[in-house]
Amino acid sequence: MAIYACGHKIPDLDSISSAITLSFLKQKLGENVLPARLGELNPETKFILEKFGFETPELKTSFAGDELYITDYSDRAQAPDDIDEATVLGIVDHHKLGDITTSAPLECWIRPVGCTNTIVYDMYKYYGVKIPENIAALMMSAILSDTVIFKSPTCTDADIKAVRELSEISGIEDFGALGMELFRVKSALDGAPIRDLVLRDYKNFDMHGNKVGIGQLEVVDGSIFDAIKDDLQADLDKIRAEEGLHTACLLLTDIMKEGSEVLVSSNDLTIFEKAFEMTLDDNKCWMDGCLSRKKQIVPFLEPAFI
Repeated sequence: MAIYACGHKIPDLDSISSAITLSFLKQKLGENVLPARLGELNPETKFILEKFGFETPELKTSFAGDELYITDYSDRAQAPDDIDEATVLGIVDHHKLGDITTSAPLECWIRPVGCTNTIVYDMYKYYGVKIPENIAALMMSAILSDTVIFKSPTCTDADIKAVRELSEISGIEDFGALGMELFRVKSALDGAPIRDLVLRDYKNFDMHGNKVGIGQLEVVDGSIFDAIKDDLQADLDKIRAEEGLHTACLLLTDIMKEGSEVLVSSNDLTIFEKAFEMTLDDNKCWMDGCLSRKKQIVPFLEPAFI
């Protein structure tokens, strides 16, 4: 029986890198855990894996009969389709507790921090496992990305402390420059198909029996969206119809302005308007200070469906 560590569908940098860093830790602890992925790499993740010399984890969409460590999620909608046929050994995550259940006790590391790799870093310290330079650089990159270089409201003192300590281990003193390099890669949208952009960082949720999809694009200059905004909205409408969603949203996040324009497609737009106490203008709105889907969208939208 094989053992894997794997993040969620439509993986981002934290999802992929936490599978790698957790697998390395488990191997040092005597478990033959291999990293896997549920989807293709986004440009940011490709850039970081190449920069620090990591191989792309195995693409694996079926885990029936395997043992599995879940990283960066605990919602069934983001899991492999045959999750019930796998043995879940553990969950390492920084999101709300989802609806995945197990038939046996499991290892569970869930913390209210800005990044799963912050938790994995704590696990290395807990078990006394030395962190190689490239593993430290990978963890640090994911934390900088997930916390929007400490600008996100999800960022905690633990995330900042982890980055500073990982900076010393990795030998990368100017972690701010690394963070900006990451977001310049994220901001490179030229030539990418519209569907790829909408789904670049996209997650499905079950909100009181309603299927909801929420995507996010983070850039250093929001004006880059001006020429493609209508196309993004049109494709969001198509995705909602194709997947039978009640609501689909796309956050167009400007990290320098520290806010997001949100595109909305819904069977009932008033639910979104009620959740955020605002009126949509042509299916969109600007949300000042909104940088986090996890903390500033999901906790408000989900109760609106009750």
